[in-house]
Amino acid sequence: MMYGQAFVIHALVEHFRATGRSNSLERARELFDVIQRRAHDKDHGGWIEHFERDWTPLPLGSPHGVPEVAGLKSANTHLHLMEAFTDLYVVTRDPAVRAALEESLRINTDRFYPREPGRSCFHRHSDWSAVDDPRGAGLSNGHNVEFAWLMLEAERAMGRPWPMDRFRAHLEHALRWGWDAERGGLYHRGEGDRPATDRRKVWWVQAEMLAALSEWWRLEPAPAVADRIVQLLKFVDGWMTDPEHGVWVDSVEEDGRPLRPTRAHNWKANYHDVRAILEFLEAAESQPRRTDAGHSKGRTAS
Repeated sequence: MMYGQAFVIHALVEHFRATGRSNSLERARELFDVIQRRAHDKDHGGWIEHFERDWTPLPLGSPHGVPEVAGLKSANTHLHLMEAFTDLYVVTRDPAVRAALEESLRINTDRFYPREPGRSCFHRHSDWSAVDDPRGAGLSNGHNVEFAWLMLEAERAMGRPWPMDRFRAHLEHALRWGWDAERGGLYHRGEGDRPATDRRKVWWVQAEMLAALSEWWRLEPAPAVADRIVQLLKFVDGWMTDPEHGVWVDSVEEDGRPLRPTRAHNWKANYHDVRAILEFLEAAESQPRRTDAGHSKGRTAS
């Protein structure tokens, strides 16, 4: 599955950054070449997502198409491929990686996360035609805001202007239709420009909202954005954090009642929450500091 291959590239690039071992970067570049040779859709663009071990594509609806749906192209996988290509391009400056990054960004913005956030979708057929299955209807608030800040990361890596209007549009849509104004926190899913239909609060959705809000606060400091961050952190600390171990639980009801208090499982590790906390700390560090005399001091947002 291409979803998994994207995270292998992540791991190899980060291992190279941490250790300086060139063989890790070489393996990441080799995997990128395999993905481009075996999974890139030369007819329609984008990437085929599910294969047998011999690289035979899985047929539509195969039960082995995990995650997502075999035979379809997903917003989820194409988002994480874009993220992996961003990481790889930052350390290689390879023109082939940049071309793949540009393509993945274009596909995400054109096909899955359009300028009108309410039109975002989960899946498309291989030729990019719409999927009519009602089980795939609606949008993911968590993925929409995750796309928004990872889009800026991709543009930043390529040295291109940041589309702040598009970034704001996705966050403002999530705040209008998916945000719990009373308690804080982002609901799981919705449909179009209407209030959320799935009002669970899932750990990774809160993490991606924290990362996206932190990016917004860092780039455009404003009290309203800071207030949302505080409200979100208070909800997570009060209702979604295991008091004994300090780990975020999987999910709760909108009012904080436990829904799935699991601390870890096959799909729950530290990827989302630790990354979001680091984004928040970086944003907080960029804000002007107060001296004891009450005067602002220190760094401005970079």
